[in-house]
Amino acid sequence: MKYVGAIYRPPSEAYSLIIQATIGCNHNRCTFCGSYRDKSFAIRSIEEIREDLEDARQMGPVERVFLADGDALCIPQRRLKEILSEVNRYIPSVQRIGIYSNAKNILKKSVQDLQELHALRLGIIYLGLETGDGQLLEKICKGATYEQMVEAARRVKEAGIALSVTVLLGIGGIEGSERHARETARILTDMDPDYVGALSLILVPGTPLHKDFAEGRFRLPDPFGLINELRIMIGESSFTHCVFRSNHASNYLPVKATLPRDKEAILAAIDSVLRSRDQARLRPEFLRAL
Repeated sequence: MKYVGAIYRPPSEAYSLIIQATIGCNHNRCTFCGSYRDKSFAIRSIEEIREDLEDARQMGPVERVFLADGDALCIPQRRLKEILSEVNRYIPSVQRIGIYSNAKNILKKSVQDLQELHALRLGIIYLGLETGDGQLLEKICKGATYEQMVEAARRVKEAGIALSVTVLLGIGGIEGSERHARETARILTDMDPDYVGALSLILVPGTPLHKDFAEGRFRLPDPFGLINELRIMIGESSFTHCVFRSNHASNYLPVKATLPRDKEAILAAIDSVLRSRDQARLRPEFLRAL
């Protein structure tokens, strides 16, 4: 397998075969993200991808494949269908293919386009939402409005593809913390995703947000402030059926819940932590990571 630079994948793709379909992220403007700033965006050739798939074929049966890098759904429809077809040809055991996307590139696909990809075993799309606060979406340069995020979610779900949404605790800073949490709960209700992953903001040197922090324009909530945001997001959102996780390594308080079934129990557990303010109940700082 040939990879260019660092490779990132969702925690749920830990045991998936990773195929690098793009190098970097074609958006690459989010103020908090430093993952792809050292890469020039490019779509890898089908010949390079075939070489990787040939290598993968020697590994034995593979059930899950993840297409990296940051937003491989930006690949034009015809090329992306060719890539998915080759994954199926080289790895006939594959059951699900996953991919990162942003709302902008989902909205470049029609529901029919997405259904065509689903027929080629594209089974899950990971969408970086971060927040439901419309002003904050603009400030952190997400490239989509509240309404566009909701429409992107609708298209994915209508196409029969599972939707996993990422939200970012702390991205509103101390001043915008409560609004961020409440608006995120509202948009999650409107989007009704199958999965939600809550991560906690870790400031990355070299990013615009880190510069704001260093110069005093951004203040990050303390651990209990982040956990309070998590409490609001879970408490004020409403889902049909959602697997909600905050067990990413960035988080101080790991949470695993199926909502709405586990809502009461999870909120009680979070409230207990918030009342105690006991640092010993949180993930130690040295164990937190991106």
